[in-house]
Amino acid sequence: MSVKVSSLSKIYGAQKAVDEISFEVNKGEVLGFLGPNGAGKSTTMKILTCFIPQSSGTATVCGYDTIAEPLEVAKKIGYLPESNPLYMDMYVREYLEFMAGLHKLGKITSKRIDEMLEVTGLVAERKKKVGQLSKGYKQRVGLAQAMLHDPEVLILDEPTSGLDPNQLVEIRSLIKQLGKNKTVIFSSHIMQEVQAVADRVIIINKGKIVADDSTANLQNLIGNEIIITAEFKQNIERSLLGNIRGVKSFEQSKDGKWKIVSENQKDLREEIFNFAKAKDLTLLSLYKEESSLEDVFKQLTK
Repeated sequence: MSVKVSSLSKIYGAQKAVDEISFEVNKGEVLGFLGPNGAGKSTTMKILTCFIPQSSGTATVCGYDTIAEPLEVAKKIGYLPESNPLYMDMYVREYLEFMAGLHKLGKITSKRIDEMLEVTGLVAERKKKVGQLSKGYKQRVGLAQAMLHDPEVLILDEPTSGLDPNQLVEIRSLIKQLGKNKTVIFSSHIMQEVQAVADRVIIINKGKIVADDSTANLQNLIGNEIIITAEFKQNIERSLLGNIRGVKSFEQSKDGKWKIVSENQKDLREEIFNFAKAKDLTLLSLYKEESSLEDVFKQLTK
């Protein structure tokens, strides 16, 4: 087990930032760690990386306890905090050489730096000062330093913050690739990003875990209703839709499409198609709406 958290709590005065949470993450798993602002995500990540101690409970990384063996934990973890603190007056390569020295990489320093510059797309920027880079490239420097010592566990707090769409695709692909051989825990407010990258999702709210499952299973959590979207070429009378067997309710959106809710979780596409055929109506589109991870997130954290 790469990461194991058991009954973990963190208390600030009268506030429980993290409230007795427990979870495990295996090698080769990419975990999306989600929650609204103030839910306890960053606090949990800081505990796992030994930046702050927990109030109670235990956390281990690759078998090492975060309280008793912080130096051993540090060797196993690569961490990109949300604030991404960097030395702005250092050149990119100089900064990575400095970080390599802290990790005591020795003879492999130059090779590892070259590899990280390549995988994070920083080769052309290596001779620039960190402070001259755009926010997206600064984020890449942060990712490069997190991976420099080839850690077994990567903890990334908002790793794609500030990246443009092309950079997003590249970093998503990189995280997915890293997840094949490492344990990756990352937080994000971008639901599409989590769906694209994570094998599993934990949602935390008010310090407690409210969901822990695969993205596919989580999307089924709120699937109590099936909604069919239908677009007709012709204008149709509202009363006609009520005659379709199995329709619970319906409404027309501003773009002219009809949102039709079925009874008893029944897929009504065939009935709607037959209705259109019988009434000599032209269907421009007909599809079943899928609940998204964003819908689940809103439902569980509202």
